[in-house]
Amino acid sequence: MTNTTVKPTHILVVEDDAAIADMLTNYLHMHGYTTTVCANGLDAVTLARQLQPALLVLDLMLPGQDGIAVCTQVRAFSAVPIIMVTARVDEIDRLLGLETGADDYVCKPFSPREVVARIKALLRRAQGALAVAAGAVASTAPAPSLEIHEDSQTALWQGHALPLTAVEFRLLRLLVSRPQRVFARAELLDHLHDDLRDVNDRTVDSHIKNIRRKLDAAQVVEHAIVSVYGVGYRYERGD
Repeated sequence: MTNTTVKPTHILVVEDDAAIADMLTNYLHMHGYTTTVCANGLDAVTLARQLQPALLVLDLMLPGQDGIAVCTQVRAFSAVPIIMVTARVDEIDRLLGLETGADDYVCKPFSPREVVARIKALLRRAQGALAVAAGAVASTAPAPSLEIHEDSQTALWQGHALPLTAVEFRLLRLLVSRPQRVFARAELLDHLHDDLRDVNDRTVDSHIKNIRRKLDAAQVVEHAIVSVYGVGYRYERGD
């Protein structure tokens, strides 16, 4: 009987902040990934070519050359999925416009759980593209969905109602209505209360935290409310 061993998925983390790199790699190791860390933009392109990783997590601001230059050079020889990391809110529009060739972006400060969720989604898409290219037959099973029911003011996950308050339901409904769209906190504030009572950014953050906790408790997978640093939130689904 032949014993086959599945090779762990390898991630190249290009990040010059040692604390952030350690936090992220430790979390990736917990989820079964192997990693290589690179702290210099000039070395990153060489490593990407040599290691042929499954995915790059690429910081925007790097010594040697920045992440945009790295991404452009990598794209010349590889279609590897790339997640760009930035602490500069003014770069968001540029990154979203795909001028860099990156597949996704995340803003600092970020939670490693969020980055791992993005990694899983990108790798799943990449594997799906490879399967289609190889002539594989796609599964017809529907992806798990988060259902929003206006009449009953409830959100269902796999047929079970989430224990949301009225305000939490309104926020989730708005975010789910436009996946991937970034909603500013001020915009979300307008949807919190019908009576326009005095609320602030902290109120929005508190409600989002509660919604995330309830989604986690219900084991809602492949769906996430993502923080966009300095701006607000967006809803992401993995299907």
